[in-house]
Amino acid sequence: MTKIFSEVYDVLEAYKTAAYEKDVENFLSLYAPGIHIYDCWGNWESKGISSWETTVSEWFNGLREESVLLEVTFNEVVIEKTSTLAFVHCAVTFTGYQEESGEQLHQTTNRFTYGLKKVKNSWSIAHEHSSLPIDFETGKGISD
Repeated sequence: MTKIFSEVYDVLEAYKTAAYEKDVENFLSLYAPGIHIYDCWGNWESKGISSWETTVSEWFNGLREESVLLEVTFNEVVIEKTSTLAFVHCAVTFTGYQEESGEQLHQTTNRFTYGLKKVKNSWSIAHEHSSLPIDFETGKGISD
């Protein structure tokens, strides 16, 4: 594994940890200040870190209130990179577990594309796009 590949993959690992710990500050630290996100859940679009912070805070607060641990798994990860830019596309599975019992509550898989840039020896997510295939008969997203 090349150093650049490893550094980009480390961002994904930090994403998983911050989501599991519901750590808003660490989660947001993975993103560039001018982040632009297209999301298939809740807010259609977030521009800038303050907009994204509102969404992430609501998400993590909801998980806390419902006592849910969120496990994030990255599948079929493909990373294309240069020394300062990287594209990642993958399937991301979000599995919610009841904190006390460990019972699985829900699971969904989305398609994600991340655009990362390296500034001052640190990689950050500059663009994120999540999507679901659409069932043409119902017009609804297919999450698994």
